[in-house]
Amino acid sequence: MRLAAAALALAAAAPAAGAGVTRAPYGVTTGGEPVEQVTLANDHGMIVKIIGYGATITDIVVPDRSGRPANVVLGYASLAEYEAKNGKNRFGATIGRYAGRIAGARFAVDGREYRLVPNDGPNALHGGAAPGLDSKLWAVRTLRERGAVGAAFTCTSPDGDQGFPGAVTVTATYRLLPDDTLRVDYEARTTRTTPINLTNHAYFNLAGAGSGGVGGQRLRLHAARYVETDARGIPTGRFPPVAGTPLDFRRPAAIGARIDSRAPPMGERGGYNHAWLLDRSAPLAPAALLEDPASGRALEILTTEPALQVYTGDYIDAKDVGAQGVVYRPRDGVALETMHLSDSVHRPEFPTTWLRPEETFRSTTLYRFTRRGRR
Repeated sequence: MRLAAAALALAAAAPAAGAGVTRAPYGVTTGGEPVEQVTLANDHGMIVKIIGYGATITDIVVPDRSGRPANVVLGYASLAEYEAKNGKNRFGATIGRYAGRIAGARFAVDGREYRLVPNDGPNALHGGAAPGLDSKLWAVRTLRERGAVGAAFTCTSPDGDQGFPGAVTVTATYRLLPDDTLRVDYEARTTRTTPINLTNHAYFNLAGAGSGGVGGQRLRLHAARYVETDARGIPTGRFPPVAGTPLDFRRPAAIGARIDSRAPPMGERGGYNHAWLLDRSAPLAPAALLEDPASGRALEILTTEPALQVYTGDYIDAKDVGAQGVVYRPRDGVALETMHLSDSVHRPEFPTTWLRPEETFRSTTLYRFTRRGRR
């Protein structure tokens, strides 16, 4: 039944007629605020859809090697579902103010301690329990540039929001390029010194969302070291080599090949929810390559960020129906989150996440889709 429903959804994902950018109503929040959806399309049949709620990617439609389109990111079918359910999984949402964990849900800056609301044991995960950027409304501005169509989403998080100091204005700009690359640029300014760590929380399934698990899809990571954490998921400050561990993806390997290993640093639960310290060869460097041998779709990720969090969705509770009309289960998608390291506020030796009023935070991530012949 899952495959039959997914096949109907894939058939319905028809490509747009030529490049362009459009916007349309997507619904009204429970607070009575209208939300728009922006659609970006290029001449190759690639389509990206983003909504103003959480600057959330709802669709990335990419043809396979035979030209058949499919949406390759998990998501819901309506705004009401994003509002009611997305706090659990944050499908496609912009994460902030601080992606990852902050130990003890507290930090100090300029001699003052700030306390967040813990939502992961004693720690703050993705900013803490209060609504973050993933559940706020963002203003939308469409872009038509030479060689790209896009949209800029802007949101101001007020001073004290989620417990963080400073009013922070964030802009997430999505551009669809003619070579089937989705470029995501983040920019942020603050009125007071504050930590910032932004990422997108899309879950990819290159066979098509709702088609089943991603265990057979192949992953390569440009990382010789991983971020060691304690039992609470807080970095220890060590970056051991991946060699000889289930985290060694320096050569392409099936995601499912070692996913249930109990060898360190895998936990008793199994699954991947780990961060890798990326090899840096350039300011915008390769981070990951994901391939689906069956469809021929491949996704290359390049980023300016120092780390990549890989999460196979093992905490998805198998209770929610996705946009394809099937229930999403653990490992039905893989999140590939380009970001700074967790708990950098307590680790001055880590790449800094501090943003000061005289500075502008910027980061760029490219999601480049290609199609490959059968091997």
